Amino acid sequence: MMAALVLAVALPVAGAAQARDLWSWGSRGSDESTVAVADLPLQGQQTYRLILQGGPFPYDKDGSVFGNRERLLPRERRGYYREYTVETPRSRDRGARRIICGGRQPTAPEACWYTSDHYSSFRKIVQ
Repeated sequence: MMAALVLAVALPVAGAAQARDLWSWGSRGSDESTVAVADLPLQGQQTYRLILQGGPFPYDKDGSVFGNRERLLPRERRGYYREYTVETPRSRDRGARRIICGGRQPTAPEACWYTSDHYSSFRKIVQ
């Protein structure tokens, strides 16, 4: 109901194309919002390469289990998802950007998602 209200308010102001983007960002478990590896920020591209190489990672928490408590990613068993920091220039801490990958083998993930807003929204990473 709330998403429909936001969409209805956004349509006259933002236009149909932007409203579709708002809708896909707010949809739980939606695969409609994607980002190509080449379109990730440079730090995201670097983190993605490190994931496929198995590291080394700059932060101790990189590779730790991501619990998907927000339930924005597809439901999977605990331990399926792992999170990795995407460095944010000029940030004093790890920042808000992450890549979350799922799969049995960390260096060969079945799927990865990028978030620039600390788990409020995700975009599936595609080649």
